[in-house]
Amino acid sequence: MSMEERAAQKNHKLVVNNRKTSLVTGVIDVLSFDLNEILLETEQGMLMVKGTDLHVNRLSLEKGEVDMSGNIDSIAYSDAHMGAKQGENLFSKLFR
Repeated sequence: MSMEERAAQKNHKLVVNNRKTSLVTGVIDVLSFDLNEILLETEQGMLMVKGTDLHVNRLSLEKGEVDMSGNIDSIAYSDAHMGAKQGENLFSKLFR
């Protein structure tokens, strides 16, 4: 990644408290969510949160913030949104 690309990226923060609640900043879009999985597009790539009884308590796309609660089992990042801008299928890249 070049210096220009790094400078162009905005801040992204993920805060998890006791695997129960979390705050995510730098959110561009919420692609899907249900009780077991939340899929977010962030400034640093795709973010998949898996667990049980997951809820989106607050969503502010203007501020780029999402508050979540539930039992968090795993968190995974993917750079899939980079490829999607080049015409590549988002889900094929995410689930490689």
